[in-house]
Amino acid sequence: MTAAQRLSVVDEIFLRTHRGLGTPIALQGLWRTADRVDPELLRRVHTVLRVGPLGRRVIRPSVPGARRSWRANARAYPLEFTDGTIATEDLLRWADEQGANLDPEYGPGWRLSTAALDDGGSIVSLTCSHALADGRALVLAVDDALGGPSLTTSPVPADTGSGMRSASKAGEPDRSDARMNASLGRETRAAASDWSDTRRQWSIVVRGTFHALRRGIPERPARTAPTREQGISTPESGSVAGRVGAESAPTLSVVLQCPAADWESAAAAQGGTANSLFIALIAKMLLASGFPAETIDASLPVDTRDEPRVDNDLAMTEITIERTDTAATIREKARIAYERRMSSPGGMPEELLQVIPDRWAYALSKGAGERDILCSNIGTLPDSLRSLGPHRCTGVAARAIHPGLTADLLPRTRLSGYLCRIADTYTLAVVSLDPAHIGTPGTLRTLADETATALGLPITLW
Repeated sequence: MTAAQRLSVVDEIFLRTHRGLGTPIALQGLWRTADRVDPELLRRVHTVLRVGPLGRRVIRPSVPGARRSWRANARAYPLEFTDGTIATEDLLRWADEQGANLDPEYGPGWRLSTAALDDGGSIVSLTCSHALADGRALVLAVDDALGGPSLTTSPVPADTGSGMRSASKAGEPDRSDARMNASLGRETRAAASDWSDTRRQWSIVVRGTFHALRRGIPERPARTAPTREQGISTPESGSVAGRVGAESAPTLSVVLQCPAADWESAAAAQGGTANSLFIALIAKMLLASGFPAETIDASLPVDTRDEPRVDNDLAMTEITIERTDTAATIREKARIAYERRMSSPGGMPEELLQVIPDRWAYALSKGAGERDILCSNIGTLPDSLRSLGPHRCTGVAARAIHPGLTADLLPRTRLSGYLCRIADTYTLAVVSLDPAHIGTPGTLRTLADETATALGLPITLW
């Protein structure tokens, strides 16, 4: 079993959040079309996705200390059509509901759904567990399904434990014994691979821990998720699903579009870049909402993939933003930050998180990457996403949503922004996790509109 078939440290962090050890996160791509999308077209896309890189699930190792692995999983939720039409002002509320019951471990971990809009168009949503993919990976998976360039992939073992029966064709001999023997052979090889992976993991952990301790006993990690008015999550919170008495904490979202030429012109006029203007916009929205601190800590995801593949291939860095900072000063701070990455607590090897029990791993990594704001620049989207077959897209957005989020699981992060460019348009999705200061969709829309206008950005809100 190759390294690509094992879960990474980041994969397992997001797997734990799925179980309620942290903030639940799903990734979502949204397409708005000017007309009604052909159902048969979406069925074909659904079929390709089902056997594509999102069609996999997590398998527990047979040997303690080995990493979990991926196995191909062709089971999928059926393509979902919403009855009737929905109002355009309810579009994002509908989209928020598409993340329910995703399960990267027992499957399915993704969902394709669509609804007709009252403006004559359609909205299409592809949602997947963050354990399966990061934002860029979701884009690559869709590009692959729509006929884009081939991805860099490794064969994932077929799911032999799904309980689905394979019937022989009429007149063919029953090959159940051969299938059983092949399955047993795969299980034997997997067990041997697990022993090998266990030795590898413990070797890395022991050597890394020894070198870390030579520099002295690591200090207790600084608390990265300070108490909020709404409360904080605890390792004892348990799973999100079915927790009794937990108060729901629905998030609020807004999506805005801006001509790329105007966005880049405004950035240049302020001595910044398109990216630093994006960070400035999210920071100034937070300040305008009534954020009390003098500085804002911003978390910046960094795409670390060296070739196109569907995975969680990212690292995190951070900057501190002063109230007086501009797109120009943020540009310099971000340039320096991108040259370094957030490291594991106390310099301990990050593989430690994969060989200890999940609750211990959660306690050690709790709040990792969480800051006051998250600014994720997904980059330029492939041209294949500009349309769905003959249906022209009037808007394409990518973002994270938080299905099942409750008040006791609210993270430190108050605003999350997800920027992408497609053709000659920048699209920014903003998600608020701060019900104390941003209590209604109208408040968030007003914040976005007024802050963008102050920065010289002519925007259109979805």
